[in-house]
Amino acid sequence: MDEHGRLGAFLQARRSRLQPQDVGLATYGDRRRVPGLRREELALLAGVSASYYTRLEQGVSRHASAEVLDAIAHALRLDETERHHLRDLATAGQHRGAVRPPPAERIAPAVSDLVRALHEVPVVVTGRRSDVLAWNTLGHALLAGHVDRSGPERPAERPNMARLVFLDAHTRELYADWPAKARAVVGNLRLVAGRHPQDTRLTSLIGELATRSPEFAGLWADHRVRACDCAEYELRHPLVGSLTVRQQTLTAPAAAEQSLVTVTTAPGSASEAALRLLARAVATGAAALPPRREAAGAREG
Repeated sequence: MDEHGRLGAFLQARRSRLQPQDVGLATYGDRRRVPGLRREELALLAGVSASYYTRLEQGVSRHASAEVLDAIAHALRLDETERHHLRDLATAGQHRGAVRPPPAERIAPAVSDLVRALHEVPVVVTGRRSDVLAWNTLGHALLAGHVDRSGPERPAERPNMARLVFLDAHTRELYADWPAKARAVVGNLRLVAGRHPQDTRLTSLIGELATRSPEFAGLWADHRVRACDCAEYELRHPLVGSLTVRQQTLTAPAAAEQSLVTVTTAPGSASEAALRLLARAVATGAAALPPRREAAGAREG
């Protein structure tokens, strides 16, 4: 599917979730053949002609103005993240160049300094495609202790967090509410794919996950987008048991496409005590789980 097909699919998915009564439109009891709003109803709400909106959704019209996109976003009741995604999809084909395999990602020095400084906090650094570029000892032990810790040092063998969430049994068991984590991963990949439609490695990753995981394929077809900036999860760790953590994603100005994911717990909580117990186990070398190299994931080639 090209960028115009992705734009149309996103618009159709969002339109199908809005009912006439949600936006104050009368239906007069007519029988509807499609879920959600019809194209002409959405066009009316956005203040554009039905024929123009149809051409836009079908990929025939490819140069929507910012004002038109804002009007459609308002009619669809998109939030700010979804609005940015809509703009990315609509402008994806305007600066097309030669498609070349992107180079292997390298962790930025400033981000590497942060990883070293935050040695008491679990930290994982991921790249554009969710490849693990670095992690500290505690981050590795908490989120992927069964994976070879040195994997991020070898670009061709880097673990990939999206692969782990969908294809690795240990990671699935780690998250008590795995569906919530899965939705967050897919929503974030949607955002990245909208910004980088010509990233062949990203496209390959998405294709692999859709082929190997029915859950991923179903969530991907939903076209929801979500920025993974902050979320709470209950983890069921094999060494220290259950703990509730907050995962926050930070971005360094010098490396906008590298995400530094930190994990914290509530002060004075049982979860904080469990994390301290894991830190002591790491310090004494008792936190290592049997490595499963086949679960590690990402291939940069």
